[in-house]
Amino acid sequence: MGTEFEIVIFGEKTEENRLAAHHAARAAWARADSLNARLSDYLPESELNRLSATAGSGKWVPVSDDLWAVLVAAQTYAQASQGAFDVTVGPLTRIWRHAIRRNTLPNDADLAQARRGVGFQHLQLDSTNQTVLLSQPSMRLDLGGIAKGFAADEMLEVLVQHGFSQALVDAGGDIRLGDAPPLFSGWRLEISDVDASGRLIQTVHFLSNSAVATSGDRYRNVEADGIRYSHILDPRTGMGVTHAHLVTVIAPTGMAADALASTFSVLGATDGVTFEHATSPIAVRIIERLGPDGPFQVVEATGF
Repeated sequence: MGTEFEIVIFGEKTEENRLAAHHAARAAWARADSLNARLSDYLPESELNRLSATAGSGKWVPVSDDLWAVLVAAQTYAQASQGAFDVTVGPLTRIWRHAIRRNTLPNDADLAQARRGVGFQHLQLDSTNQTVLLSQPSMRLDLGGIAKGFAADEMLEVLVQHGFSQALVDAGGDIRLGDAPPLFSGWRLEISDVDASGRLIQTVHFLSNSAVATSGDRYRNVEADGIRYSHILDPRTGMGVTHAHLVTVIAPTGMAADALASTFSVLGATDGVTFEHATSPIAVRIIERLGPDGPFQVVEATGF
């Protein structure tokens, strides 16, 4: 899925337990590999890319339980956010990946062409037969805003099934937490916050049986005419978002945290407040920078 994964397992320090933990970890990695083969848009022969290849053909395509679960959830978030979250954004993702590598904006003609294949209403699901139709030519699905969280959920479930509930899965920054480690009230996480002087700081939180995802433009962006465009795309406009937000979401599952962090990054604080009330129980913190070198401020913090 284009990122690094990590597993942390707590257990008694015995040889038997060490071997059991290795066996559990191998099973979790095997689950991650199977999901990568289905959900990654980086692998030409993934199930997701084979589905995208049928766009505009009029064919209803049967899909696996894993891909189905993610697409159903994705459409729920798309409808609730009125398209701010949209996994049909794939044609735009490709263009912006190249643009960011070249440190230049995509041209208008390419963006206009790509936008013809974007729109969650063009992704149709038949729950009776578990089949999917991509109704428009040139559609391409991108699960980058939801699949890593789903993978973290599934990997943790494998560890729990093997007897290791005190575990953590980090899927490229999307963190899924199991039971608290021994002698602690939760897993110790540092989450971005702002101090009284407007400096970005890290505050400590102890969490368990939940998930945390952070989204922002600090490392992948392109600047043009004094404006910074993030790699996080607004599917409704085709453009990278320009508000310099750092979003942190705590949610019951990795898939929810992943998708909601992406959604709030597009909606921002003003529109995101209304959306948040429809997606509780979650905690969300949105941090904004005032100007390129200005101080930071917390513009929305619910549940923290």
